[in-house]
Amino acid sequence: MVERKVQDGPSRVLLVDDHAVVRHGLALLINNERDLTVCGEASDAGSALKTAEKLQPDLVVVDIALGDTDGIELIKQMHARWPTTRVLALSMHSENLYAERALQAGANGYLMKEEAPQEFLRALRQILSGEVFVSRQLEKRWLQRMRSGSHNLDRTPVETLSDRELAVLQLIGDGHPSREIAESLHLSIKTVQSHQEHIKQKLELANATELVRFATLWVHRESGG
Repeated sequence: MVERKVQDGPSRVLLVDDHAVVRHGLALLINNERDLTVCGEASDAGSALKTAEKLQPDLVVVDIALGDTDGIELIKQMHARWPTTRVLALSMHSENLYAERALQAGANGYLMKEEAPQEFLRALRQILSGEVFVSRQLEKRWLQRMRSGSHNLDRTPVETLSDRELAVLQLIGDGHPSREIAESLHLSIKTVQSHQEHIKQKLELANATELVRFATLWVHRESGG
């Protein structure tokens, strides 16, 4: 593990998103701040790990949905390699479903892309100060759940899926066949098929056709379609 050097000047941010337009917009926003600067960009997990190794940023902004890459798995790998590097998970997907997973993977915060630019900057600064960032709405929901002791009672069927199962569901909904899913997640086809069986059981789906239909509708809904 490479130790991150202490340095003067603005905090250095690495942007990881598969959409160049999104990276460009975030870079303009960050570089307009005196205490923040974008030190690099990456469009997928492989280049993100290489760039982080080379640049040693203070904070990495990771899109949960990196095309065919599992953003949660990338966060796990980054946390294992550089546990002191802070990570903000940024996504269009529901925080109710992904925020807790991202934090458990090693992220220091979760923000939905629909939030205002100032909220994004607030998240960066809060995480850089050593705190954890989630929306006030999610914070309230978690507190209510803790007080009632109903940690699992209010979970939807999709929320019961493991991180890998959720990644498989996402890729199925995006139209990828089992072989492509296996290649994207670096798994065997047999393992992918096993995940598909578990998904069908947890979501009470009768067959592969129902799984594909459910996954497609779910992805469409999650993307705001």
